[in-house]
Amino acid sequence: MMAEKRDELNKCLRAFSEEARELYLNQSVPYIELPPSPLEFYRDWIGPNKPCIIRNAFNHWPALSRWTPEYFREKLGSKVISVAVTPNGYADAVTAGRFVMPEERSMTFSSLLDVMEGKVEHQGVYYVQKQCSNLTEELPELTADIEQEIPWMSQALGRSPDAVNFWLGEASAVTSLHKDHYENLYCVISGEKTFILLPPTDRPFIPYGLYQPAVYRQTVDGDFEVVEQMDAEKVPWIPLDPLAPDLDRYGSYRAARPLLCRVAAGEMLYLPSLWFHHVRQTQGCIAVNFWYDMEYDIKYSYYQLLDSLSGLARPP
Repeated sequence: MMAEKRDELNKCLRAFSEEARELYLNQSVPYIELPPSPLEFYRDWIGPNKPCIIRNAFNHWPALSRWTPEYFREKLGSKVISVAVTPNGYADAVTAGRFVMPEERSMTFSSLLDVMEGKVEHQGVYYVQKQCSNLTEELPELTADIEQEIPWMSQALGRSPDAVNFWLGEASAVTSLHKDHYENLYCVISGEKTFILLPPTDRPFIPYGLYQPAVYRQTVDGDFEVVEQMDAEKVPWIPLDPLAPDLDRYGSYRAARPLLCRVAAGEMLYLPSLWFHHVRQTQGCIAVNFWYDMEYDIKYSYYQLLDSLSGLARPP
């Protein structure tokens, strides 16, 4: 009886996903050539929960011309910052049955630039990815080079961003597939980011598991070990790698329809809340993103229900 109900729920969820694609989702991520008005953006993108790439939205930022290695060395060379280090570029990802987080290392900005520019031999992959408004908290020296918020986005949502984050990393650094409850504006300053996106309506096809958290730690001989955090609660995470999905193990993913988009320097990606995303980048890519926390928005509640139903539809 339970199996029959589960099969029926699976059919409903699959039909729901297919109808979303037919009725309102785009088959690729569209471009907007100019920043929209607050009303247009809310009506056309935030409300429907659809991503887009916006051009010419921050051409006036000094960061576009200033943020070079030479500028960083002069302005921030001795500044100590927090850098995520992993053996393979995969931080906050499922590895060998654990949810493994990076080693958080303190180093000067000049030392990080030496790594990015290949001036020193090193083991591991380095990525500035601390997501706690690290631009305003750790790097206030750079705030004059950008806007503190995106005016039309803040007006559309009626609030200022909850975090402004700075990203700088090696080409091997990968952000594993996940979702956030933030409305996200991702601005590429230099280099290029490649995103794999899946809408919340594809949630029934995306596997989740509960994993013991652990942290990478580099030993004195340079190797990395995995240290389990036995006193911490297990973390729900996606074990699937969209670059090489194991369809024998996660067959439901065949029904998902991921979108691939590349965001070049000077372009801004609107990544709606609760869209699944996987991110890669070119070497030394620099980006800034603005997070607007929408955890208590009706959209969040709606997709949390979809989350619950998707969990019920899977065999225990």
